[in-house]
Amino acid sequence: MGPFLSFARRLLRYPGELSLALFFAAISAAGLGAGLLGLAPILRMILGEKGTALPELAKQFNTENPSFAIPEFLIGWLPEGRLEGVMLILGGLALLTVLGAAANFMHQYVSIHLCAKVIARIRLDAFRHAIRMPLGEVVRLGPAEFSSRVIRDTAELQGGLLALTSKTVAQLTKGIAAFIAAIVIDWRIVVVAAIAGPLLGIILRKSGKRIRRGTKGALKHQATLLRVTGETLQGLRAIKTSTAETSMLGRFRRANSLVVREQLRARTAQSLASPLIETLTILVVIALAALAVREILRGSLTFDEFLLSLGALAVAAGSVRPLTGLVAVMQAASAPAERLQELLAIEAEPSTSRSRPNLLRHQHWIRFEGLSFQYPNADVLALNEITLEIRHGEHIAIVGPNGCGKTTLLSMIPRLLTPKSGRVLIDGADISQVNLKSLRCQIGVVTQESVLIQGTIAQNISLGMPSATDSQIQDSARRAHADSFIQNIPGGYSADVAEQGASLSGGQRQRISIARAVLRDPSILILDEATSQIDAESEIQISQAIAEFGRERTVIAIAHRLSTMLAADRIIVMDRGRIIDSGSHSELLVRCELYSRLAKAQMQSADAVTQGSG
Repeated sequence: MGPFLSFARRLLRYPGELSLALFFAAISAAGLGAGLLGLAPILRMILGEKGTALPELAKQFNTENPSFAIPEFLIGWLPEGRLEGVMLILGGLALLTVLGAAANFMHQYVSIHLCAKVIARIRLDAFRHAIRMPLGEVVRLGPAEFSSRVIRDTAELQGGLLALTSKTVAQLTKGIAAFIAAIVIDWRIVVVAAIAGPLLGIILRKSGKRIRRGTKGALKHQATLLRVTGETLQGLRAIKTSTAETSMLGRFRRANSLVVREQLRARTAQSLASPLIETLTILVVIALAALAVREILRGSLTFDEFLLSLGALAVAAGSVRPLTGLVAVMQAASAPAERLQELLAIEAEPSTSRSRPNLLRHQHWIRFEGLSFQYPNADVLALNEITLEIRHGEHIAIVGPNGCGKTTLLSMIPRLLTPKSGRVLIDGADISQVNLKSLRCQIGVVTQESVLIQGTIAQNISLGMPSATDSQIQDSARRAHADSFIQNIPGGYSADVAEQGASLSGGQRQRISIARAVLRDPSILILDEATSQIDAESEIQISQAIAEFGRERTVIAIAHRLSTMLAADRIIVMDRGRIIDSGSHSELLVRCELYSRLAKAQMQSADAVTQGSG
């Protein structure tokens, strides 16, 4: 359970609450032990031939245990009558029971509170690490996998921590207290009972391995289940129009079956452990009975001592018995702990490294030098020896067929991806050697799919800049040509945006994304197919906003529409991860066959739209 214990050690970061939980557990267990030992005088007064009053029992105790002698003035307060003595002891046992129950409640309460705080911290650490990991790692594993580990695995881990702190500690302290009471009464019987300890450990170890493997497999397939569910519900419109409901149901059913198979594998091991422990317990009791009968017949053990010792061991066994299930829970929690460890072990981006210098505001040029990149498990290079220089204030359009490496190239500028070889320079500074935050603060990005969060329009515009004032937000919206439609929405800038921006049109979402970029006042503006999926009217407004804002800034756009190509100072043509040509629109039409083909296809598309609307 190494991974689980590594997270359990985080409990030590809260020494006050942990000590308080252990204190209440010890008080509850001490009450149990004292209660078991308190039964001895009751049995002697009731079962003895003549009976013994409490004062006599106290004096007898002082004679046998002078180091722990009861003060004489306390002995004087003890009742002489046997009935009164029994009632006094029973009253004391009742009081101990109430105090033990109160201590047990406080132990449970503090333990639950402690585990909730620890898991909240682990969940926060896992989420923080996930969003600071290199984009390539997220692409490789998939967003659903990370979501599963951050949310589902931490929930599973919380169950293990609760089993450890709340239940295991309580049962273990009670078992130890009862065991000590049994030793005090008669140690010989305890020696026989202790033989069962190693056998118990073997059973728990063997079953624990199967539980851990089964739980880990179940969590892996639950991540697949989460991914299939997310893909289906997010793309439900396309699935319905493609009549793909049956296909998606089949994917879900297969993943669901694998989850059940792995869960049953773990549950079988858990179910088998309990009857094995019960069988072992019965065999130990039979051996104890045989030993007791022999000792009683020899006269070296009284019947009441046997009953008390056996009763204390029964209480100890009753306390230890639930540990089988609790250990199984902790073994199961080791699987999500291992997955969380794997997540936290992935190296994060050095976004706040103080050892690296800040990048000064870009004002000269951006240069790609011999840049190559290959995605994990890909057979070919996505970028192959790219060398390119872009001057400050230049408006560049990058064109090429799908999969030629356009988006990958632009992802290199904010260091979303790390090149296999080569480097990116901004004004002579290698961006891999500068503070990452100082680099990204200079870059504004508008992508094809606008990323909007569930919140107000103002919150979406100021995403990443929480200190922005209302006037700054509104000014950026005006410069992005978004203020007019925002003012017409009930609530204006305080209006709520539905999940993924579903309450807004595509053009409105894009203008909010541009307003977000404007608010950052970047020196470099990256447009990744920003106008490829919007109507002509929205394209005009967005293009105008970009042209106005892009003055005296370096603008690099992935172009699919002819209007974007024509607005550029220079056009870069890419194919199969290489730059094959660059120049103006008119130059490329003459000398670059690929560009000519792409441009003509855009002209024909524009003509078709015009004829259709006419």
